[in-house]
Amino acid sequence: MSQQPPVRSTGSPPPRPDASMSLLNNVMDHALDDGYAEATARRAAEGGALPKPLRAKLGLAAGLVLAAAVVTVGAAEARVSAPVVAKERQELIDRIEGENEAADGLERDVERIRAEVGDRQRAALQEHGGDQGELVALLSGATPVQGPGVKLVVDDAKGSESGGGGPRESAGFSDTGRVRDRDMQRVINGLWESGAEAVSINGQRLTSLSAIRAAGDAILVDNRPLVPPYTVLAVGDGQRLSTAFQDSADGQYLHALVENFGIRSGISVEGALSLPAAPSLIVRTAEPLGAGAATPTGRATADKGKATS
Repeated sequence: MSQQPPVRSTGSPPPRPDASMSLLNNVMDHALDDGYAEATARRAAEGGALPKPLRAKLGLAAGLVLAAAVVTVGAAEARVSAPVVAKERQELIDRIEGENEAADGLERDVERIRAEVGDRQRAALQEHGGDQGELVALLSGATPVQGPGVKLVVDDAKGSESGGGGPRESAGFSDTGRVRDRDMQRVINGLWESGAEAVSINGQRLTSLSAIRAAGDAILVDNRPLVPPYTVLAVGDGQRLSTAFQDSADGQYLHALVENFGIRSGISVEGALSLPAAPSLIVRTAEPLGAGAATPTGRATADKGKATS
C-alpha cells in the first residue's frame, strides 16, 4: 500500500485567484478621486455656493450695472433740469442788465442836473459880481480858462505795487513808488503858492474847495477817481511859475520823491493851455453884520467870505 507524502505548511494563505486583477479592482472600488469627493462634500455642506472667483466676478458686474444706472439717472435729471437752470440764468442776466441801464440813466440825469446848476451859478456870478464878476467867476472855477502856463506830469515808479512798510507809510504813505494823495496835495498847493491862476488834474478843474483824498490805493479829487499818470495843468506866467515851483519846498519835496522812491515826474512850459470849468460850484457870499454893528471890542466887522467852488 502506497503512502501519500506529507503536506508541509508554507505559513501563508494561498493567493487569490483574482490577485492579478488588483488594479482593476481598485479602480472599480474608487471610481471618484478623493480630492473630487472632498470638494463635492464641501460644496454640499455649503449649500451649493458658487466658487469665490465666480462670486467676485458677479459682484463686480453688479457694481458696474449699479454705477451705470446711477449715471443714467443723473444724466436724465440733468437733461430735465437744464432748461430750468438756463432760464434762471437768463433771468438773472436780464435783471443785471436792467439795473445797469437804470444806473446809467441816473448817472446821466445827475450829470445833466449838475450842468444845469453850474450854468445857473455861473450866470448868477456874472450877474451879481459887479465889476469883478469875471474875476470872481475865474477864481471860483465857474468859467473855462485858456492861457500860458506849465504842464506837470507825475507818475508811479516803474514796477511799483501796493503795500510796503517803509518810512513813508508811517505818515500815511507807502514806500513802494506809488504816488499818494498827500503827494498830490503838496504838488497842487505848491503850484497855487507859486502863482498859478487855475489848476486841473487829468482834465478836472480844481478850486479852493477841491478835496484830494485817498480810497485805498486810488486818489480821489472831489470823490472822482484819478488814474496815473497824473497830468497837472496850471495857467499862469509859464517860465516864472515853473521856476518858482521847482525852487519851492513843495517842488523840492517832489524832487525827493523822484530821487528816493523812483517816482517819475516832468515839467514843461506851455504857451497855450485850456482848462474846463469846474463841474459843480458851492457859492458862498459875505454879508455885513449891519450898520453900526460892533464886536465885543467895539470895532465894526463883517463876515469874511468869497465866491468859490
